[in-house]
Amino acid sequence: MASDIEIARAATLRPIRDVAAAAGLSETAIEPYGHHIAKLSGDTVAALRAAPAGKLILVTAVNPTPAGEGKTTTTIGLADALNRIGRKAVIALREPSLGPVFGRKGGATGGGQAQVVPMEKINLHFTGDFHAITSAHNLLAAMIDNAVHFATPMPSGSAINPRTISWKRVIDMNDRALRQIVAGMGSGNHPLRETGFDITVASEVMAILCLATDMEDLQARLARIRVAKDTAGNPVTAGDVGAAGAMAALLLDAMQPNLVQTIHGSPALIHGGPFANIAHGCNSVIATKAALALGDFAVTEAGFGADLGAEKFCHIKCRSAGLAPAVAVVVATVRALKYHGGAGLADLGKADPAALDHGLAVLARHVENLQALGLPVAVAINAFTSDTPEEHAQVLGHCRDSLRVPAHLCRHWADGPAGAEALARSVAALADANSDPHAGFTPLYATGSDVYDALTTVATRVHRAATVTLSPAAQKQLAALRHEGLANLPVCIAKTPYSFTADEKARGAVFGHDLPVRELRLAAGAGFIVALCGEIATMPGLPKQPSANGIHLDAQGRIEGLS
Repeated sequence: MASDIEIARAATLRPIRDVAAAAGLSETAIEPYGHHIAKLSGDTVAALRAAPAGKLILVTAVNPTPAGEGKTTTTIGLADALNRIGRKAVIALREPSLGPVFGRKGGATGGGQAQVVPMEKINLHFTGDFHAITSAHNLLAAMIDNAVHFATPMPSGSAINPRTISWKRVIDMNDRALRQIVAGMGSGNHPLRETGFDITVASEVMAILCLATDMEDLQARLARIRVAKDTAGNPVTAGDVGAAGAMAALLLDAMQPNLVQTIHGSPALIHGGPFANIAHGCNSVIATKAALALGDFAVTEAGFGADLGAEKFCHIKCRSAGLAPAVAVVVATVRALKYHGGAGLADLGKADPAALDHGLAVLARHVENLQALGLPVAVAINAFTSDTPEEHAQVLGHCRDSLRVPAHLCRHWADGPAGAEALARSVAALADANSDPHAGFTPLYATGSDVYDALTTVATRVHRAATVTLSPAAQKQLAALRHEGLANLPVCIAKTPYSFTADEKARGAVFGHDLPVRELRLAAGAGFIVALCGEIATMPGLPKQPSANGIHLDAQGRIEGLS
């Protein structure tokens, strides 16, 4: 069987100006990065804001296995299939992070006959957006330390208290050794302090770029980032240390969405990439709105399972940007359902009707959660070669008889657009019937809710927890947020993607558990409060056998082993 990279190389790519033309963009509307990648110009992005909008299709998934269940592949296959049946669809995806590329999951460009290309460039440096975000984030860190070094007065007249600095540095790599470090060693009069690194996709700068509506909004959000307190106890922001303007300058090009294509020629906007387990997990608002302006449908995804990405998509991104999905597609696989039904990872290729039956409760939970948000739902069963016809029939029958939602077996990985055509027809029909998505869209908690109330609502209604327990530190942080009048921002729950709980080993449709919150972290620029739950880390580590072990260059200097 050909690898993803071999399939991608065998594809005949159109010049990017032709892809732009098919999307309704003139040659002057794009800024090419080589033959097959371009950025939308700033003027183009501004002009598209006034264009009529299509309908938004959200692709999400059940809680995945560690290898992922093909949500990006399904997003791409669905868009290709919509174009195949004559409905103009534009894809809006996140950019891949080098952490997963070299770690466990691999890249984020889809697979088989459902890929965005050129996959090697997209999965690695692409147009440098993540490098710009890393640089902007670390510039702020350097300017904070510089202000400490010179005891620079903040607006209150007091200097920064170095013991209160909360702004870490970032790198776009899984590197557990950097989680905790000591800074200031051998630096003269700079005080020693404990700090660390987060992965770039967990940076508040990444979240800000993905939620900002334009450059003015970007710079204002950057200025609001909280980084420390001064010696009088007043909060210190990026604006106070004079960093926001320079950070925005570094992000100027990164704010422009990237245009590429699928193997089958569908236009795709790939822009931004916050993780869904430790951030809000959606591509940029700018790219999503541009995709809506360019097609009948914008097909986008939210990271990991619906209990993470889709929940945050609805409560953070949609409310911030005034969006409402017309349809939600839940991607499920036989192997993931068996895994959540109790089968071991090594046994997922074996028939196990009992485990599959138990795992169907997880699919039901996600469908119910999305319907509670007022969203019409379709199920995409992403087929694997290890599946059996009996297993497919078992899942399809459950969707038809118990869940009463349309469900389709999808073979887009092997068959391209034809393999997802039935799904495309169902999704188009559901979207057409949903004449006003904003009327039906119903967030689970009101705008302006106290963060603890919002956290409890999501925990009990989405994760089916019985209780939420705040650590002593989180209790103090909640009190401080309330005292400062900042406790009414949306909550961004950071937890494991592999379970409805904060324990990745607790599989299945778990209920009645406790959600332990160890920290409430204000992201004032992004406009939400991160609730760190359980043992979730904002700097992942590499697995015992990382994907990087299999990546190399062949005799012709071509990349091999990337997936």
